[in-house]
Amino acid sequence: MTASPLCRTTAAKSAKSRIAAVGAVAVAGALLLSGCGDQTNDKESNAVVDAPLADKLPKDIRAKGVIKVGSDIAYPPVEFKDKSGNTVGIDPDLGEAMGKQLGVRFEFENGTFDTLLGGLRSKRYQIAMSAMTDTKNRQEGIDEETGKKVGDGVDFVDYFTAGVSIYTKKGDDQGIKTWSDLCGKKIVVQRGTVSHDLAKAESKKCKGGKKIAIEQFDNDQQAQTRLRSGGADAGSSDFPVAAYAVKTSGGGKDFQLVGEQVEAAPYGIAVSKKNPELRDAIKAALDAIIANGDYEKIIKKWGVEDGAVKEAKINGGK
Repeated sequence: MTASPLCRTTAAKSAKSRIAAVGAVAVAGALLLSGCGDQTNDKESNAVVDAPLADKLPKDIRAKGVIKVGSDIAYPPVEFKDKSGNTVGIDPDLGEAMGKQLGVRFEFENGTFDTLLGGLRSKRYQIAMSAMTDTKNRQEGIDEETGKKVGDGVDFVDYFTAGVSIYTKKGDDQGIKTWSDLCGKKIVVQRGTVSHDLAKAESKKCKGGKKIAIEQFDNDQQAQTRLRSGGADAGSSDFPVAAYAVKTSGGGKDFQLVGEQVEAAPYGIAVSKKNPELRDAIKAALDAIIANGDYEKIIKKWGVEDGAVKEAKINGGK
């Protein structure tokens, strides 16, 4: 970025004055020719005029004015489509606020959860932001199920904390209070999530051949539909998502939470390890919106204050 913000502001004011006075054209022309800076990249200049952290971004992203975000947009209230088809939720709101700090737009692209890190590796996305739990395995590129290395791993910028909850049909908890109570029963989960991992791990502990029957789906809403229809005994999701489903599905008449949330851990914004400049820019933007109060407003808007963080951390997951 070669043109200073002061020069762009002055030129912009001159352009406005041109409507009222012909003489301002000469002033604007003189400014552009008098060494105010390289004006060839108008897109970059326009994108960052009012963005205090724009210079922290990689130049190619700064020039395009867009960060492409891989996200499973079927996970309310974290990210989902409203009745008009708009992408809304905690993550889109946080992305918009951080974008103002960086002078770019966070463009959310839909994908199934278990393909997001692959999309990041293939550079389809520049970040993944989708209620993704920051774990050491994901940081190191280790497959959660096989324990084998499948990639370089990612860095996370941690922005929220959430545990995992179990929910059942309302008035029909079947005695389920803990994960061990699921032995001999059927649970529905979203594929590739911490809930999925916990169900598989717990099933291995079940005695007497009473394993947990696990039915996995591409997204959490499909799992909820299955449970609602009586096709399973319980479901599991991250606490904010389970609580939102309990509150909204069927006007609050479909589901109930059972037991306590477990495995509290940070949600992280995933960034390629090959792009530390972008990672650090995201962290700076998150810290900025925490400091200016935008973060708190968004968290309160969605009723998830219990998961708020006081500062951004890199790779805080275990």
